[in-house]
Amino acid sequence: MTDVERPAPLPLPLPLGASMLSVERAVDLGSRILRQGRAHVGTLIAKGDRDFATAVDLEVEATVQAALREVAPDIPFLGEEHPGEEIGAGPIWVLDPIDGTVNFARESPLCGISLALLDNGRPRLAVVDLPFMAERYLAVEGAGAYLNGRRIHCAAVHALRDAVVGMSDFSVGRDAPAENPLHLALVQALAASALRVRLHGSEALDLAWTAAGRLGAAIMLSNLPWDVSAGVLLVREAGGMVLDLDGTHHTPGSRCTLACTRGLQQPILELIATLPEARAFVA
Repeated sequence: MTDVERPAPLPLPLPLGASMLSVERAVDLGSRILRQGRAHVGTLIAKGDRDFATAVDLEVEATVQAALREVAPDIPFLGEEHPGEEIGAGPIWVLDPIDGTVNFARESPLCGISLALLDNGRPRLAVVDLPFMAERYLAVEGAGAYLNGRRIHCAAVHALRDAVVGMSDFSVGRDAPAENPLHLALVQALAASALRVRLHGSEALDLAWTAAGRLGAAIMLSNLPWDVSAGVLLVREAGGMVLDLDGTHHTPGSRCTLACTRGLQQPILELIATLPEARAFVA
């Protein structure tokens, strides 16, 4: 598979001393490792109850971090596999080396790299690369969202009955008892009112597909920065909205993530408000 064809470089929103081309080249290195690594996933590295990383996750993260450090050495870095830096004032790179690790390990193409540049907690640049589908999503704040060089927009869907809604996976580990009752109730409610409900196993993919109009909405009962930061900017630059489940503006401090085309936010928020599990979840 060849590398994704790049559009003309977009201007970066910060004086990084780096070009969009150099950022994409860092992602190219990670995507190449991802494609080649399918044949040698190796021993799974346990992270918790039914949660794991692979050696490929670690290699992609280290490689992309090193490439970004070469072009922007003063910008801190937050990766899923080696968290430590915190999102605060100033710029920071946020990377999920493989969003959809379980999919990757089970030879599903629904996985990829998610990289965002945040400034004071606000996504300013986003790259979501789905190498097994030859799809690269790019966004720079104020310059639109793109798929393989083509401008993309959220779907023109205004009724929940016409919307395909992506949901994140059910939770595992210590958060499962708090999250999964609402997750199950929400899937049931959406199944009765939306066109379809989909669980793809990759939050970055769900957000990218919302930006591209393939999904009308994507809902996550979490807000991990490496999962959602790039996708948040993609959806906003594609004309959509990103909120917390209480309807407030989505920030890194939000509890959950609701991304949708404009017009669907009210029906979805009203549906959530009817669920007793939602009231217990936010209590």
